[in-house]
Amino acid sequence: MNTQQGGPGGPENPGRRSFLESSAVAGAAASLTAAGVRPVPAARARISAPYDLNEATIAELQRAMAAGRLTSTALVIFYLERIAALDQRGPRVNSIIEVNPDAPAIAERRDRQRRAGRVRGPLHGIPVVLKDNIDTADRMQTTAGSLGLVGTPAPVDSTVAARLRAAGAVLLGKTTLSEWANFRSSSSSSGWSGRGGQCNNPYALDRNPCGSSSGSGAAPSANFTVVSIGTETDGSIVCPANVNGVVGIKPTVGLVSRAGVVPISHTQDTVGPHARTVADAAAVLSAIVSRTPDPRDPATGTSPLGKAGAPRPALPADYTQFLNPDGLRGARIGVAREFEGHSPKLDAVFEDALKAMRSAGAILVDVTFPHFQDISTGTPEFTVLLYDFKGDLRNYLTTRVGVPLAGGTLSDAIAFNSAHAARELQFFGQEIFELSEQFNVADPAATDQPLKMSYNDALAADKLFGAKEGIDMLLTQHALAAIVAPTDNPAWPTDLINGDHFVIGTSSPAAIVGYPIINVPMGFVFGVPVGISFMGTAFSEPALIGLASGFEHVTQARRAPRFLRTLPFDTKGLPRTVRPGRRRAGRVMPKFL
Repeated sequence: MNTQQGGPGGPENPGRRSFLESSAVAGAAASLTAAGVRPVPAARARISAPYDLNEATIAELQRAMAAGRLTSTALVIFYLERIAALDQRGPRVNSIIEVNPDAPAIAERRDRQRRAGRVRGPLHGIPVVLKDNIDTADRMQTTAGSLGLVGTPAPVDSTVAARLRAAGAVLLGKTTLSEWANFRSSSSSSGWSGRGGQCNNPYALDRNPCGSSSGSGAAPSANFTVVSIGTETDGSIVCPANVNGVVGIKPTVGLVSRAGVVPISHTQDTVGPHARTVADAAAVLSAIVSRTPDPRDPATGTSPLGKAGAPRPALPADYTQFLNPDGLRGARIGVAREFEGHSPKLDAVFEDALKAMRSAGAILVDVTFPHFQDISTGTPEFTVLLYDFKGDLRNYLTTRVGVPLAGGTLSDAIAFNSAHAARELQFFGQEIFELSEQFNVADPAATDQPLKMSYNDALAADKLFGAKEGIDMLLTQHALAAIVAPTDNPAWPTDLINGDHFVIGTSSPAAIVGYPIINVPMGFVFGVPVGISFMGTAFSEPALIGLASGFEHVTQARRAPRFLRTLPFDTKGLPRTVRPGRRRAGRVMPKFL
């Protein structure tokens, strides 16, 4: 395999296609298998990391494996060597919190199945990493980044992990994350946890990878895996996708089962893929969707808050059928202008993206959210999340054994953190935990709650703001296929002292009602990527995939990271004038959950 220090500078590496097309790969894979490589120790890795397969898509890898030019075993070894050389050593992105010691053996099994003619589908033999809040019943931990969940691994696979295994994927490892999915403190640093430490951005290591699915965004971008799985409550799939230059699909709540996932809120939590292309993300989505109700997650048999009570539609068997390189032509798309004016440099990239969309045949219509201020302040949403978390965490902890918090409560988690403050509370506190603990979760109509709003009133407000007089109203009024906005501000310098430097995020209108979003890379600001979000109504993933793939085709904005220690700040090519900035509304709730 070809190797290099640090990694390539662009999306295509000179050796990638020749590697995929070379019959020498079969011999290399055979020698790896014959050498009994299982698992690969860290000492085996070289700082000169292999790069031949960088940016390879699922379709390309499957063609190579079908032709006998590549094996799943060789593919796993490739990623394990890159993880050891560039993630755990060298630049030390720190996106992988744990490697699955059984991954090489699983890959060998997938290779034997392929030779026997038993290929399970597009993910057969494909390495996948999962966020460290998704249960896997194997030798890996599931901790949400907390030392309180370290010990005996989860006894049962999450439904997502089980579906990935059934699809033939190789679970390669777990990714670092913001501890407790960033629902512990409002002054946290995204990507930090007591167990995993700080995840870094592969484009500039002193920049933040966002969160809470930090490693899940960074790992596929850095070519440490083919695809990954993250979770989102409000922003935690799309923001890491934005700053790490990858595609992120945040599905409709209930489209993918949350069973076996450490929760924040059953109202807003969802699980979805990060990938380098829309096609790869759609292939993963096809594998993990719950097309029949999962008895462990009632949301898989209903519609989300924005469509509460409406029948759940039949779900497609394959979301890749909606990929369309000409997907923008003739599409009416709303442009949410309220999200501009907060980051002038981001605005300039967004305006270029809109020009590209018009050139590709899209019809753009400016739209305004009537309750933008209420959504931005976030009091109803925060009320829902704080209320849900207290009960949902208790329910999850009943499923765990052999860890400090097994069978415990939020109060126990607070006490554990206080008792282990030197590790858990060294950079920020747990005021969100403490606020949630004050909630009376016995009466959803009670108004004497910490934020002076009842749970029922908060749900009604969110449905009004995000759906009835929000996304659904705008889509209907203007006959739109979707609404677009810049996803988030560019990556900020990681700051463990003061926490995240949040400027703007656009995930909340969809998050509060459980609606889907797809982030696609749209360009760069001073060397770090930024993305565009396509949002729509419940279960509109087919339409969003068509639009997102059309945008991806005409812009081709992704560039692979170079693991710079800091940014060069070359201003050449920036616009001479930018829009003046404006102050955002004061926000009650933290971001990137």
